[in-house]
Amino acid sequence: MAIRNIRVEGDEVLRKKCKPVTKMNARIRELIGDMFDTMYESNGVGLAAPQVGILKRIVVIDVMDGRPLTLINPEIISTEGEQTGEEGCLSLPGLAGDVTRPMKVVCKALNEEMEEITVEGEGLLARCICHELDHLDGVLYCDKVLDGLHRVDLPREEDLAEETEDDEETEE
Repeated sequence: MAIRNIRVEGDEVLRKKCKPVTKMNARIRELIGDMFDTMYESNGVGLAAPQVGILKRIVVIDVMDGRPLTLINPEIISTEGEQTGEEGCLSLPGLAGDVTRPMKVVCKALNEEMEEITVEGEGLLARCICHELDHLDGVLYCDKVLDGLHRVDLPREEDLAEETEDDEETEE
């Protein structure tokens, strides 16, 4: 598997509507694996195919609940409640903003075997499903932010290097 480049705001591919996946093949399987690798490498909890430049209706999600999800041709079939919270996006690095999303969602999709599945998500998983499915229609979370975006502190590479050096010193 490989790490792919994540497209950032301003790249026109992020604003396009994705096409359904009609069959599973080796290229789609490789894409899904690469999407998981890219998401984990970037410390994300979700990634949509257009974020790596592919206009297919595929998302991967892992909210660290022990069940990573691959959703092919997903659609939300019901929602319940409401939650407002801070969101960020790998395609808008260093920014965050408050967005209102459903508290619960039910989503139907196909899995990697092209079998229909139903996923029920609540809290963070519901937020993540909504966020990633928006990407498939060319919608970014910044389009839904309530009070504007704000900068978030991302660790700088030199800070990470210092932490690693500190960790190495304490391991002795």
